[in-house]
Amino acid sequence: MDYRLDEIDRRIVYELMRDARDTSAPEIAEQVNVSPGTIRNRINQLEDHGIIKGYAASVDFERADGRLTNLYMCNAPISERESLAREVSAIPGVINVRELMTGRRNLHVLAVGEDTEDLRRISRALSRLGIDIEDEDLVQTETTSPYDAFGPDEDRPAAGATDFISLAGDASVVDVTVQSDAPIVDRTLADAVQSGILEESSLVIAIERDDRTLTPHGETVIRPDDIVTILCRGGDPEQVVSGFVADGTRPEL
Repeated sequence: MDYRLDEIDRRIVYELMRDARDTSAPEIAEQVNVSPGTIRNRINQLEDHGIIKGYAASVDFERADGRLTNLYMCNAPISERESLAREVSAIPGVINVRELMTGRRNLHVLAVGEDTEDLRRISRALSRLGIDIEDEDLVQTETTSPYDAFGPDEDRPAAGATDFISLAGDASVVDVTVQSDAPIVDRTLADAVQSGILEESSLVIAIERDDRTLTPHGETVIRPDDIVTILCRGGDPEQVVSGFVADGTRPEL
């Protein structure tokens, strides 16, 4: 993997899984305390890295002219499974093909037909590809839910979306979202070091601001909702990020 999800990314994925149609960037931004521009930028990154592959409507085909949805549980040669899955997806009526890492029933095919004869047509098309249909059944209902592990954590303060990576040599990398009333807001990094808000042993290596990623220097001014990446060399990471959050709301790392 060349892209590591942080707390903001996980919340974006959760909210889009929950309801991609009615969830807007400003709504997600309000929940994770960053700007809408940051959310839009993160969504673009998740799409570019193939993590978010698309947005699909959930359709009740029985209500759509009484069509039938059928699940075929098939056996495909492991060496041909991937190529066969592509061929199966081209069969008219097939709406989903899932490859499983098993020896049997390693190809699940979801298809929609106008009637039972239409579903038999799909069965014959699968057989002509050399695929063995081990079992099949009509789908009555299907329910999807967002992945809970990416959802809001009631035990974590909403104002400190933080990511933490331990490195060798007693070092760590911390991402913290700057709160509007944090001590470092509207100060330069140089001033923050001189005033003791930021430890000299810590280094701000990146700042994500709306749809831009800034390369920080001493005269860079920290703004509310900035997502700041800090390299901590020794010391207490919680103490390092305390200047970026409001008093009494230090995020747990």
